[in-house]
Amino acid sequence: MSEPDVQQKNQRTLILVLILVGAMLGLAFASVPLYRLFCQITGYGGTTQVAQAFPEEIVDREMKIFFDARISPQLEWEFEPEIRHASLKLGEKGITNYIAFNPTDKPLFGTAIYNVTPSKAGQYFHKVQCFCFQEQLLNPDQRVNMPLLYFVDPALNDDPELDDVTSITLTYTFFKAESEAYDEAMDEYLERPDEAISPMGVPIVNE
Repeated sequence: MSEPDVQQKNQRTLILVLILVGAMLGLAFASVPLYRLFCQITGYGGTTQVAQAFPEEIVDREMKIFFDARISPQLEWEFEPEIRHASLKLGEKGITNYIAFNPTDKPLFGTAIYNVTPSKAGQYFHKVQCFCFQEQLLNPDQRVNMPLLYFVDPALNDDPELDDVTSITLTYTFFKAESEAYDEAMDEYLERPDEAISPMGVPIVNE
């Protein structure tokens, strides 16, 4: 084989290697958003669903919803639900707020990760409005209400695996945006999607 042919072959090999490396990096960066999309579509691992409107049907089966708020030690916010629990029928409109406060003298960004337990109910818990997975900026001494509009799908009543479910817990954990703690919590979430993860990386036990 002549020297020009060898050089051309080496160039083709190098191009193929670069394409392969680029594809692998692209998949690595896309894995988290793709996984989130998969979870949001399927409800896998207690991931709630996103809906555009409330259902017209209301089923006469009551569900108790517990609201849990947790925060990473790295984020100097105060964070709590407006109410600890509410009762509503399947398909009925639910409205509440989570309250966040920045008591420091500096602006702080936070990002929330959420989970529903029991995880098998995740596909039936729908959010019409939510603040999860979005950076939230709180200025010094700023207090904000973060609204949550939600409902439990009436289709839950037709699922025999959920006949024993009488309550659902929605947990939000806020982390400092673009922090190592957030990245670690997200990794834990991806590795163990059937469990909610607390700010310290410990599975949450519902009270």
